Amino acid sequence: MALSRGLRCCQRVFSWIPVLIITSVVLWSYYAYVFELCLFTLTNALEKVAYLLVFHVCFVMFSWTYWKSIFTPPASPCKKFQLSYSDKQRYEMEERPDAQKQILVEIAKKLPIFSRAQSGAIRFCDRCQVLKPDRCHHCSVCETCVLKMDHHCPWVNNCVGFSNYKFFLLFLSYSMLYCVFIAATVFQYFLKFWVGDLPNGPAKFHVLFLMFVALMFFVSLMFLFGYHCWLVAKNRSTLEAFSAPVFVSGPDRNGFNVGILRNLQQVFGEDRRLWFIPVFTSQGNGHYFPLKNRSSESHNPLLANEDMWEESDDGSEEGSLVEDQDPSVTIEMEE
Repeated sequence: MALSRGLRCCQRVFSWIPVLIITSVVLWSYYAYVFELCLFTLTNALEKVAYLLVFHVCFVMFSWTYWKSIFTPPASPCKKFQLSYSDKQRYEMEERPDAQKQILVEIAKKLPIFSRAQSGAIRFCDRCQVLKPDRCHHCSVCETCVLKMDHHCPWVNNCVGFSNYKFFLLFLSYSMLYCVFIAATVFQYFLKFWVGDLPNGPAKFHVLFLMFVALMFFVSLMFLFGYHCWLVAKNRSTLEAFSAPVFVSGPDRNGFNVGILRNLQQVFGEDRRLWFIPVFTSQGNGHYFPLKNRSSESHNPLLANEDMWEESDDGSEEGSLVEDQDPSVTIEMEE
């Protein structure tokens, strides 16, 4: 037990290394740009002020979005998806697998669940003891089920999901803007140092490496950002892009695709003035997502009226379903 705890502690410590690497590179870029380039190399006062002003705007937005991506905790299923004490006791005391499955089927009747496991069964997490909402997956690193999980990103040491996906996208976009601005403003001085028009000194090293590092990060970020823009347009997560979500009718990669505008609004919200500001504006609560084929929702009075599925003041979900599910549906336990 002590050895296991020690290994987990070491894992948590080492998981911050990628974040420390990014932070160190960014802090060095701040010093190199502000001090070595603007204060020690530039001679035009107007150019110096303009560069510093725009640079700090980019730096603040980058830092803000990176902070939000790292320290926004991943959202987990609410209590409605967890087994109550009585249900858990009844489930554990029942020795027959079929009877256990029926107990979970009865619980699932009250929940807005449309996705299934690959076998067609309702998804159940044996570790967290919860019925998984649509698009929810268990993260082995965070050791919890994450709503609308996209992936676990080592560069932010956090799960990217419903609670911080907007912040992650803004982090990628402002990172690209940060790199583009540095490369564009450093380029002429990079050439001057390269051909010897400017005297050798500490600034030369910093300016040359600023150019290379900015271009290197921009290229890698460009492909990653483009991929996630495609995912948002299709309303897919990274996990769903590799493994299509399964519904009663079978696998469907476009099951949650409700059109580009509505897909964007699910992530960024309806108020376009807040799209580029790292404040949470995503629609819904992460437990329910509109389907491309809404005909199946009409069989469920709770899902047909999305307003009935809202969070109460204590964080629990209110409302229940009165329609019965197909009794032939089975439960599959997933880890």
